[in-house]
Amino acid sequence: MAPPPPRAALLAALALLLLLLLAAAPRAAATGVFQVRRKFPAGGGGGDASIAALRAHDGRRHGRLLAAADLPLGGLGLPTDTGLYFTEIKLGTPPKRYYVQIDTGSDILWVNCISCERCPRKSGLGLDLTLYDPKGSSSGSTVSCDQGFCAATYGGKLPGCTPNVPCEYSVMYGDGSSTTGFFVTDALQFDQVTGNGQTQPGNASVTFGCGAQQGGDLGSSNQALDGILGFGQANTSMLSQLAAAGKVKKVFAHCLDTIRGGGIFAIGDVVQPKVKTTPLVPDMPHYNVNLESIEVDGTTLDLPAHVFVTGEKKGTIIDSGTTLTYLPELVFNEVKFAVFKKHQDIKFHNVQDFMCFQYSGSVDDGFPTITFHFEDDLALHVYPHEYFFPNGNDLYCVGFQNGALQSKDGKDIVLLGDLVLSNKLVVYDLENQVIGWTDYNCSSSIKVKDDKTGATYTVNSHDISSGWKFHWHKYPVLLVTFVCSFLIC
Repeated sequence: MAPPPPRAALLAALALLLLLLLAAAPRAAATGVFQVRRKFPAGGGGGDASIAALRAHDGRRHGRLLAAADLPLGGLGLPTDTGLYFTEIKLGTPPKRYYVQIDTGSDILWVNCISCERCPRKSGLGLDLTLYDPKGSSSGSTVSCDQGFCAATYGGKLPGCTPNVPCEYSVMYGDGSSTTGFFVTDALQFDQVTGNGQTQPGNASVTFGCGAQQGGDLGSSNQALDGILGFGQANTSMLSQLAAAGKVKKVFAHCLDTIRGGGIFAIGDVVQPKVKTTPLVPDMPHYNVNLESIEVDGTTLDLPAHVFVTGEKKGTIIDSGTTLTYLPELVFNEVKFAVFKKHQDIKFHNVQDFMCFQYSGSVDDGFPTITFHFEDDLALHVYPHEYFFPNGNDLYCVGFQNGALQSKDGKDIVLLGDLVLSNKLVVYDLENQVIGWTDYNCSSSIKVKDDKTGATYTVNSHDISSGWKFHWHKYPVLLVTFVCSFLIC
């Protein structure tokens, strides 16, 4: 047979190369990475201004967690402030950049819309904000009230709904902040993981909120972001949408490093390290678990069993969107007494309503470990440097708070926030309705598995500059099984 002409030969070679690439490409759920920044500096030390900002943030965060959401969202709650961690995402075609808060206590992704009148145009965090324009994206479309997403969100077709009427959302928070807008569907761009340290562009279609009006703190430019990325359990969350489309499993994990200021936030099956788990309480809007007892310095506190029972405005919640830990008054007083039992001479100072004290030695050497015991024999060890935080000049403040003094509705709730979850790998396995953790060096790495191919990828920690002034690093943190491996710092 005569050899093909040069052009035909070139086309044949290109076709063969394409077939080889397709054959070699993994048919796996996409994995990706976002870089995440921290809002407050690691390790405290910011003086009264920083500690006041932290308290104000947690007060609002605590309030919104316990507040009832507006009926249109079926009891779903959204944050009222910018939270501790946020990441950069890209939406639309062509893609544009948006900075959104990462929050395990809310259930939808939303960004400020171009039609918004009170949305901030600039941020006190030094970020350039972007308003989303549905008409400026060739891949964007407005979700109408007669579409399936809207009906599923509200439990049926809305009264008075006619074709082409937008599917709206409206949420009012406990502190008076609010967000209203309408749902759109568009492309979300991410870095797809193709190997250890290797990525390529990927995207997925997601439905999210286009915020048309923000009230209260959400309209403030002081700590503003472009929106919120919720990692709650509801079907409206980005994670749930991707899982329903077969792109990911509903499993994610975070490892917060407060020692060096970095960490990992990943979607995918974590195969190393292994974690022991406890069941999630079913049919709860947040990540509720069954706490059975508390131990200080090896001694179990004498507490009535009813203080840990889950019920309306009762129980124990794991929430990475809250910085501090809140305990019912009875529990708080018993823990405080046990912690300071060997330090009767310590005098407390009130610093922005925090209990603070002078201490020149190592708190880890001078104070006891607190251990929370959960159902199925899972323990959470909290070390002194995790329940105290420094505020300069040998001054330490207590990261545990009396819930009765913070919120009337939250006075009987145990709320475990970032300080006690730090330096631990925490895995949220929504497929099996369990949550688990293990003490871990969050400056190291974890391994995640792609269940469709069996491939295992190393996800390294990443240290991004923290504080009010930020500098982006160009080294992504790997994630697995979809769009999200987030680096948290």
